[in-house]
Amino acid sequence: MATDSPKRASCGTRASTRAADRIASWCLRRAPELLNVGTLARQGVLRPMRPDKLIRILLAWRRWGITPPMGYAVGAIRHPDRPAIIDERGALSFAEVEQRTTRLAHGLRERGPSGDTRVGILCRNHHGMVETVIACSKIGTDAVLINTGLSAQQISDVVTEQNIGLLVVDNEFLEHVTALTDTQMVLAWTEGTTRHATLEHLIGNSSARPLPRPSRHSRMIVLTSGTTGPPKGARRPDPPGLAPAATVLSRMPLRSGERMLICAPLFHTWGIAGFQLGIVLGATLVLRRKFEPQQALAAIQRHRCTSVFAVPVMLQRILELPADVRTPYDHRSLRVVACSGSALSADLAKNFQREFGRVLYNFYGSTEASWVSIATPHDLWQAPGTAGTAPRGTKLRLLDSDNEPVPTGGTGRIFVGNDMLFEGYTNGYDKELHDGLMPTGDLGRLDSAGRLFVAGRADDMIVSGGENVYPQETEDAIASLPEVTEVAVTGVADAEYGQRLAAFVVTPEGSGLDAETLRARVRPKLSQFARPRDVVFLDRLPRNATGKVVPRELPDSTGSDSPVRHGR
Repeated sequence: MATDSPKRASCGTRASTRAADRIASWCLRRAPELLNVGTLARQGVLRPMRPDKLIRILLAWRRWGITPPMGYAVGAIRHPDRPAIIDERGALSFAEVEQRTTRLAHGLRERGPSGDTRVGILCRNHHGMVETVIACSKIGTDAVLINTGLSAQQISDVVTEQNIGLLVVDNEFLEHVTALTDTQMVLAWTEGTTRHATLEHLIGNSSARPLPRPSRHSRMIVLTSGTTGPPKGARRPDPPGLAPAATVLSRMPLRSGERMLICAPLFHTWGIAGFQLGIVLGATLVLRRKFEPQQALAAIQRHRCTSVFAVPVMLQRILELPADVRTPYDHRSLRVVACSGSALSADLAKNFQREFGRVLYNFYGSTEASWVSIATPHDLWQAPGTAGTAPRGTKLRLLDSDNEPVPTGGTGRIFVGNDMLFEGYTNGYDKELHDGLMPTGDLGRLDSAGRLFVAGRADDMIVSGGENVYPQETEDAIASLPEVTEVAVTGVADAEYGQRLAAFVVTPEGSGLDAETLRARVRPKLSQFARPRDVVFLDRLPRNATGKVVPRELPDSTGSDSPVRHGR
């Protein structure tokens, strides 16, 4: 009986080995894509569907690409009757939003803008703002999302700088835009009658015929917070695919068909993040124009919300509700409370999870960098105050002043790389990259488990008596006192030490906490130069519409005529 020769057997073995190596190499190269597909399938984003629906989705993708119109077109195909938006005026299904935004796109195009002018949106959270963003994308016009907390002069400056030719504005902000006589106005949210054109008028009187593919790709322009200077316009990119969503979903278990209460303003990066994730998930967006803590709890209960997007001060306001007001509301439907926009203190993280369970996720990012790291409930339970770890596909580096990596536990500048770095400021300036990584402007340190802790803004660090001092450390120590509801710490000039720390503290009425007692109780937790030399008691901290403290609006900590309770 014939047998294979040793030489033939050896060749077959080598061929099998080469084939196995090729398969292994392919799997290694494709591992990120395979992981993303697995994540999206697990969360219900990718699932089998009828061939006719798949063909219609492919045609929608060919027309719109990966944009908001694509998301709502897919929703109208896959689940047309599912509520897409619920606000104070009721619910709109995915099919209705798809039809209404086509009509609105025709109406906006007929009224302008033309050429390179943009549409400005000065609105609170409601269906009109969402529909305007989608309609602008359908006609290839940039949408500038304007902070509702800006002054009339700041709004005027933004309209000029961003070349806004048409402004969609809520009725309550009309008094802020009276000077804009050369800018077309369309009212979004109105009360009673008005002589202005409205979104509903444009929708009701415009064509429903299908729109062609836009001649240019539109962008959402998000303004920076403006807490330390004039707000700048940052061009937000559309996701290059579903990979960015998969990155976030790999750490934050949002699911297809979420009922998502977005408390964060939609003009803010964090509100937009919830909106964009909601598009991918086919989520129902539950919106309220203004945040009220009790109304937020009522919305969670009424609509059986499974997730909430909020900024830390909103969570603090919910916890400050009297127990007999807060506890009757049923929040058992909640699986994810996603928090971002400003620092989440360790005490707020602990107290919120004691009350609402282990549902809290801390998302650290910025307008320019999108995401940097995500802390899970487990992270926040084990290390309260952490910003978490970098999610899949994200590069996180801490570098010193010479751009060299800092050791574990050391403080360095935070640099990040991901799929959604911004495309530059609209004034032509950009952030300087280092080895493809963008600086966030913050300082941080990593613990032995690789968890990030943000020490504060790099330009907030002070040098007191020759020592580097980070205000965040002092803020955390003061915030841990049970009598303190809010605190902000900043550096002020000092003739002897160069700089010193001033603490601005909010306490409940009648708490009895004074400056000397506060200093004595935080002394064991802080080094000498990190102890606040000035302590000022305020009724409230000056915050912008996204909940960030505005340092320039804090009173002079050394002035004796300041209209606040003052302790030195």
